[in-house]
Amino acid sequence: MTAQAAVITPHEDPWQMALRQYNIAADYLPLKRGIRELLAFPKRELTVNFPVKMDDGSVRIFTGYRVHHSTVLGPTKGGIRYHPDVTLNEVRALAMWMSWKCATVGLPYGGAKGGVIVNPKDLSREELEHLTRRYATEIGILISPDGDIPAPDVGTNPQTMAWIMDTYSMHRGYSTPSVVTGKPLSIGGSYGRVEATGRGVTFAAREACRHLGMSLNGAKVVVQGYGNVGSVAAYLLADLGCTVVAASDSGGGVYNPKGLDPRGLLKFKEEHASVVGFSGTERVTNAQLLELPCDILIPSALEGQINAQNASRIKARLIVEGANGPITPDGDEVLESRKVFVVPDVLANAGGVIVSYFEWVQGLQQFFWTEEEVNQNLERIMVRSFGQVLRTAQDRKVTMRTAALIRAIERVADALMTRGIYP
Repeated sequence: MTAQAAVITPHEDPWQMALRQYNIAADYLPLKRGIRELLAFPKRELTVNFPVKMDDGSVRIFTGYRVHHSTVLGPTKGGIRYHPDVTLNEVRALAMWMSWKCATVGLPYGGAKGGVIVNPKDLSREELEHLTRRYATEIGILISPDGDIPAPDVGTNPQTMAWIMDTYSMHRGYSTPSVVTGKPLSIGGSYGRVEATGRGVTFAAREACRHLGMSLNGAKVVVQGYGNVGSVAAYLLADLGCTVVAASDSGGGVYNPKGLDPRGLLKFKEEHASVVGFSGTERVTNAQLLELPCDILIPSALEGQINAQNASRIKARLIVEGANGPITPDGDEVLESRKVFVVPDVLANAGGVIVSYFEWVQGLQQFFWTEEEVNQNLERIMVRSFGQVLRTAQDRKVTMRTAALIRAIERVADALMTRGIYP
């Protein structure tokens, strides 16, 4: 994949990015050396190599991972990613970011992540089901409603979670809906879960604009990654008065400085498998899209998209991270020097795990909420968490990312010290 055809190739290893971010924040805390070292490493890592029978009768071997970063605050929580560029270091980084994300917004979870090295677009529905069920069986030694609860991520969706839930349930001999979140409503999913991450990004953008004195009415928005997160954030921000001027996916981007219809664009993508070709727009690359004139930039693709090479050319005043790790630490330094306000991933895109928590609680209790209740509780937690992180940033005179990580690391470390070191 080239920059012209897809998202920008990350310039920095995600695990090294996560460690650098962690160490920057940890320097502000009086952590004992052993505790600091412990929180810098995953608790456990599982690598699985497994066969899948393909439609033509052949057998292919796939590699998958499941990493638990921390179990201090509760069961581990984290998505499963299907992507050809999945690596163990990427999954390690995503698991660590999940620990900080859950702690930032006050959820009783530790962080986990999973992934399979595969391009799901190259497989038929039957092949995807076979792969998912076998992968679920391989990681079945780790997942459970009380221990590790997967969810959708890049390349996976509610149907993927349904297959995992069914596979786990077949092995247990009884239905266990709460082993995953992000499921279809028909088997115990939660109202509001599909839109949750994008809705959380919208709340984060709204709160940031209030802080900065920016009006949402007429604010120009650029979205990189027009998937479940980016598309939802785009049309919800448009509902608040913003003007979406550009969007992209792995095939490229489209741009109209006068604005485009985000819901129409989503329908076009569903019909044509890409945003490219949407009427009334000019084509741009993903690299060009990041540098377009706008007020709000929402990177919702993959890691490392904004870095030391292009951060100086970003024109947005506000960046809200819909993806995990879209800005490298070097990129952060450049943006900070230019007074660009960044709402970090561990806060901005926490809406998904917040509503996953709601779904898990509903599943355990077998008592389900209305969509209005879900969205109201999501907004309450997002607004509260944004305010807490902002106050930490102002008190310590640090960026929002460092402030969020300070709060998260401190919470996990305090819980660890309170529990004690076993034995």
